[in-house]
Amino acid sequence: MNSTAISVKGLKKSFKEIEVLKGVDFEVEKGSVFALLGSNGAGKTTIIKILTTLSQADQGEIEVCNANLQTNPQQVREKISLTGQNVAVDDILTGRENLELVAKLRHLPNRKEAVEESLRRFDLVEAGNRALATYSGGMKRRLDLAMTVLGSPELVFLDEPSVGLDPEARLALWEVIRDMAKAGITVFLTTQYLEEAEQLADRIAILHEGKILVQGTLDELKAILPPKKVEYVEKQPNLEEIFLAVTGKKGE
Repeated sequence: MNSTAISVKGLKKSFKEIEVLKGVDFEVEKGSVFALLGSNGAGKTTIIKILTTLSQADQGEIEVCNANLQTNPQQVREKISLTGQNVAVDDILTGRENLELVAKLRHLPNRKEAVEESLRRFDLVEAGNRALATYSGGMKRRLDLAMTVLGSPELVFLDEPSVGLDPEARLALWEVIRDMAKAGITVFLTTQYLEEAEQLADRIAILHEGKILVQGTLDELKAILPPKKVEYVEKQPNLEEIFLAVTGKKGE
C-alpha cells in the first residue's frame, strides 16, 4: 500500500510575467506532520492552493491521497480539508451551529453525534451554544480546526494557522495538531514561526524564491551547519540559523 500522502514533481506556477514556483519537488508521508517554511512571497500559499484544487499548476506531476490531482480533483477534495490564515467561521451562529452546517455540507452520517464528539475533542462543549461573537481568538481557531477535521479527512492543510494567536492559544493549537497526527491524519503545515516547525514537524522543507532549497528531518537539517563551540560545549544550530543560512539572509 502506498505510504505517500502527497507527491509533487516539477511543480511550476506563474502569474502573468511573475514565476512564483520554479520546479518544486517533495513528498509527504501518510500520518506525518510536514512543515513548509518560507518568507512572505516565497510561494507557500500558492502551493497550498494548488494541492487543495483551488488553483491549477502550469506544469508538474501531483498526486494527493493516491489520486492524480489534474485528472481526479473531485476525488482529492473528498479526502482533504483546509484551514486558511483567516478563521472561516460565522460569528452570527453558535459554535454548535457552525459545526452542524459543515456536517450537513459534507453529508455526514450521524451528524449530531459527530458534532458533539467534535465539541468534546476541542474543549468547546461549554461554549457550544454561544454565538461566535463571544469567542476569543484562540477559541475561534479551535472551532475552525474542529470544522476542518469533522468527518475525519485523510489530509489536513493548515496555512499559517497560528497567525495572530497569543502564546497560550498557540500552545493549545500545537496540542491539537499533535492529536491530529496521533489520530493518523496527515498534516501539511505552512508557517513563518520556526519554533512551530521545530516542535511539530516530522519533516521540514524550506521554500525560497520559488524553489525548495533543503528538506529533511530537523536532525538532517541541523547537519547542514557545523555546531558552534560555546565554552567548550558544542551548540547545535537551531532552525532559525539553518533557515537564514540556506536562504542567504544571514545579515538581514
